[in-house]
Order: sequence, then C-alpha cells, then structure tokens
Amino acid sequence: MGQSTDNGQLPEDDGARGVYFAKKDHVPEPLPTYAASRPLLPAPVLEGQPDWVAMYWKCWELAFDHLRQPDPDSPFVSNYVDEAFNNNIFQWDTIFMVMFWRYAHAVFPAAQSFDNFYCRQHSDGFICREIWESGPRVGRDHHKKTSEHAINPPLFSWAEVEYYRLSGDKQRLTDVLPVLEQYVGWLEHWRVKREAEHGLYWQSCMGSGMDNTPQTGSAWVEMSAQMVRQYEDLAFMARALGLADKASVFTTRGAQIAARINRLMWDKESGFYWNLNDDGSWSKCRTIGFSWPLMAGIPSATQAERVARHLADPATFYRLVPFATLSADEQAFDPRGGYWLGSSWAPTTYQAVKGLERYGYEAFATQAVEKYLAAMAAVLAKTGTIWENYAPDSHEPGEPAKEAFVGWSGCGPIALLIENVIGLRPDAARGRVVWRLTRTDRHGIERLRVGNATLALLCAERHAPHAPANVSLNSDRPFEVQLIHPTATTRVTLQPGEPVDLTIP
Repeated sequence: MGQSTDNGQLPEDDGARGVYFAKKDHVPEPLPTYAASRPLLPAPVLEGQPDWVAMYWKCWELAFDHLRQPDPDSPFVSNYVDEAFNNNIFQWDTIFMVMFWRYAHAVFPAAQSFDNFYCRQHSDGFICREIWESGPRVGRDHHKKTSEHAINPPLFSWAEVEYYRLSGDKQRLTDVLPVLEQYVGWLEHWRVKREAEHGLYWQSCMGSGMDNTPQTGSAWVEMSAQMVRQYEDLAFMARALGLADKASVFTTRGAQIAARINRLMWDKESGFYWNLNDDGSWSKCRTIGFSWPLMAGIPSATQAERVARHLADPATFYRLVPFATLSADEQAFDPRGGYWLGSSWAPTTYQAVKGLERYGYEAFATQAVEKYLAAMAAVLAKTGTIWENYAPDSHEPGEPAKEAFVGWSGCGPIALLIENVIGLRPDAARGRVVWRLTRTDRHGIERLRVGNATLALLCAERHAPHAPANVSLNSDRPFEVQLIHPTATTRVTLQPGEPVDLTIP
C-alpha cells in the first residue's frame, strides 16, 4: 500500500540523520529517583477518593523506574522515558507518556524523550515509529520506509504543544518546529494513496498502534483526523514564535483536510465517520477510531453530538470500563479485551476525553474518567499493579495485557485525575490555570508547577455542586486563577506571598 517512486521504491536514506534538529550529542546527566522527586511532584488532594490518590503515586513510582539513559555507544542524545515493553522506543507510546510526565517537567523534562526520534530523522523527513534502543542495532529503524507499518499516529506536535502549556519552554518550540515541518511533509507525500479517489491518509493496523484492529480501507478516519490536529498544533507553534504567515499556511491545510473528512467520511444516517476504500466507498467497522475527529475539532456541533452519543452508549463503547476500542455490537468484540478487540486503552481513552472536552461535554467526560479510574483502582486492589490495557466488561486486566505498565497507563491516574476529576487546566503561556469546581469533597492540588510558578489550590468540602465554594489559593509568582463554578466565573490574580481565601457564592 506504500507510495513509491517511478522505479517502485521509496527513496533510500542518504545516511544523513537528524539534520533538522539542533541537538547532536548526549551530555550525561543522572536520572532523578522517585524517592527524591516525590516531595517536588504535584500532590493531589481528593478526600473522597483516597484510593485514586494512592494510585496516582503508584503510577509515579512505576514511571520513575522506567527512566533511561542512552547506551554508551547509542546515537541517542537525551535521557528518556521508556514504555518498558521491549528494547525499542515507540513513537506513540512516548507521546502519551509525555502527556502525564509533563506534570513533572520541573523534575524531569520528559519532552526530551522525543529528541531520540528527532535525532534519527531521515533527511527526507521520515521518522520511524519504532527505533532500537539497545543492543547491536541501537539507533536503527525497526521498519523500512517501504513497510506499511513504518509510522505511528503523527502526534508529536500535539504532545509538544501540551508540554509547552505546562513548561512554558518556548525555546523548545523553536527547536522542534523545523523537525515537525519536515515530518508532516513526508507524511503528505507518502501517506496519501495516489491512485485512490479520496486523497486522504492511510494507516495499517500495526502502524496505527491498534495492532489487531479489524478495520480496513485505504483512508483511515483516525490517521486523517490526526493530520488535521497536527496542522492545528503546528499553527499554534508558529503563532507562539511570531510566524504568522507560516501559521496561516498550516491552518489552511488543516481546514482543507477537515472539509474533505466531513464530505467523504461522515455518514449522516448512522452518525459515524467511516474509513474509505480506494473508490471512496465506506469501509464500515465501528472502532474507537471514529472519535478522533472530535479531538481535531472537525465535526460541526450537530455532528459532534452524534459522535458523543455513540461514545456514551453502553451497548457500543461506554462499557463497564470506558472506552471500548471496538464496539460491543461488532462480531469480533471480545469482552475480555482481546488486545484491540475491545480493551480499554489509555491513549484512545485520553484522546476521546479531550475530544469531548473540546465540544463542551465536560460533565460526560468527567463521568467517563471517574468510571475509568474506578475500574483501574479495582484492578490495582486485586493485582497490586497497573496494566497495559483493561477488559471492557469486567474489572480485570485485558487479555492479553502487560503488567507494571507505566507506560502510557499513567495518563488516567495522573493527567486525567488532575484535568478532569480535580478540574484543572493549566496554561503557562497565558500565566493562567482554569479550575472547574464541580466536586463536593475537599479537593485540589499542592505543588502544581506551571511554567516557573508553583501553586497550591484547595477547595473545602461542601454539600452540593451548586453550593458556595470556599477556596484557598497560593502562588510563588504572579499568576491568574479562573474559577468556574456552576453559578459564577471568578478571576483572581495571585501575587507571591499573598495567599487568597475567598467564597464563591
């Protein structure tokens, strides 16, 4: 299915690697330990769910065990977070590990894990989805460019932008934008099937990361939506760096792809986005892939409501453990999980939640996260650890699933706990955190690092979500807190050494 040159082959690598990335050498640095770092990490307060807080700390403990330094003879240039799956680094595993590791950016700058992909980028822009991290093949691509499995979901730019929202590190955007421009250029050239009529983007099962998904087609909903999100985030980077013309080009290209997705993939009758065959006909299989357009901002409000309704349907995706990666009404669905034949996985659950948020389905997103965390906590109580994926229809690890997997499974107990259960949305670039006050127990967070500011945000127990909220706010640097209460929105500007206690009526 791969695209070819006139002689039937993809261009061979000319031997040059990492030419678009400034960092060329690894400077040895010691790895932080969990014991030394715990007093510096954000500390959630959630008196109604102490088991979730315990699970939060368990995830950090496992995650710190998976920090790695490059082998002495490795071409890698940075210490990194490892998925602890095998002796390779994986593109989309690393992306979703950074989604929660960014909350520890002051302890370990986890986005530097991407450096080891960027420094192995080919001169034509190609970045392999999987690279050997140890042994005699260290630094070599695990797949040739001729392989249909050569790439993972193209989400580096999403993770870089989300990391920037916590760290405020604008220099990193300067460093990575040239890499990601070349990468998206390669994808444009080689991931559109030229002989097909649709002009959209294809993936394989292994390349998509959903190894045994039963979906088919030569244009995939998730890959096409991921391209739209990639352009949106590249535009964000360009605007942040004052490159307005470049941002406009990225925005325009993303809008063109989004319009094509809505025109060709949307089925008004079923309320689904479907993969496409070469001739433009729909290839129908109800996987979680249909929901990626939410995260990319592609649907209209009416379309988004249809997508959200499917995600909330217990007969399809909203199982005992949300979200099933294959609809329960598909013949291949496995209630035990079957890997990607139904299991609940951190990356797809995380993106679905972020998509729901984007369209204002905050209450349902939070409900889904709480159901997901309750299931993870129940399995942790039974087994003593965190798992690669979870069975959709029972509080059990998926069959099969790798244990002690943090790994991307930290996304729920760390990132979603902070963002959806506690309700915090930090933004270092704006010097602001938005706090949605929906819980009734005493809750909040201490030691939340946003840019260079460290915040403590606490809300006292109350009898109902609409009841007045007594909050205590503190920061060691000037910072804005926007408090969204069901009855009012309040903005407070904090000053160092001047804690604020107030009641929101």
